[in-house]
Amino acid sequence: MPTKAAVLGKPINHSLSPVIHNSGFTAAGLDGWSYVAIECAEAELAALISGLGPEWAGLSLTMPLKEEALRLAASASAVARATGAANTLVRRADGTWHADNTDVYGMVHVLREAGLRPSPSVTVLGGGGTARAALGAAAELGAATVTVVTRRPAARDDLRPAAAALGLEIQGAEWAAAADFFAADAVISTVPKGAADHLAPAVRWRPGTVLFDAIYDPWPTPLAAAATAAEISVVSGLDLLLAQALSQFEQFTGVTPAPRAAMRAALFEAASRR
Repeated sequence: MPTKAAVLGKPINHSLSPVIHNSGFTAAGLDGWSYVAIECAEAELAALISGLGPEWAGLSLTMPLKEEALRLAASASAVARATGAANTLVRRADGTWHADNTDVYGMVHVLREAGLRPSPSVTVLGGGGTARAALGAAAELGAATVTVVTRRPAARDDLRPAAAALGLEIQGAEWAAAADFFAADAVISTVPKGAADHLAPAVRWRPGTVLFDAIYDPWPTPLAAAATAAEISVVSGLDLLLAQALSQFEQFTGVTPAPRAAMRAALFEAASRR
């Protein structure tokens, strides 16, 4: 029987996830496997999932579906429960769906690859779904406190239950003072395209800091370019997109390890054509 997987979200036509996963299926010799993008609003998710047949092995979830996906799952990983968000649904043998948050795994992986030391100090810009993954990554890396910089104080308050579940303390900071909080070991920017551009000329970079900027189109962002010019290690949203997809691929297919080289080559080639 052909086996299917997909990425769901709204909007979704920009997604590079099909490129990553389909290249992985080919490299792993998984004939009959396919991965597509499906536009789906939050209110439509329950009906869509309930209508999927047994040929569906897994789903990737992007905005605005991560919290709703967790609510609909029959079971969930500890990190998905703690962060309150799931970017992955895996079909179990009994037909139920298991939720996970591979954004956390991916963020930990790319930050470690960039040279981030254990038990780091961490600053997070933004308070949305990716910020929840950043909190999960901070906890996994051994941080005790995270400085969260948001435009709205309420956004920080929304993150406090997740932080408590992860054993983290949140120190809040106002957006107007964001440039003052870049001396951390890791600065994780989760804000939308353009929101942090004005910080690029204002930041005084500390040697040894690692910048993760969740944006990958356009790239580099002004913030990432400024960091690179200051000889700061920089990780992009494209790096995270690959890292989180590797874990999804392994959970969907049971193939371990995922064919990273083929998946990375396909992703970066597709991104270069945009």
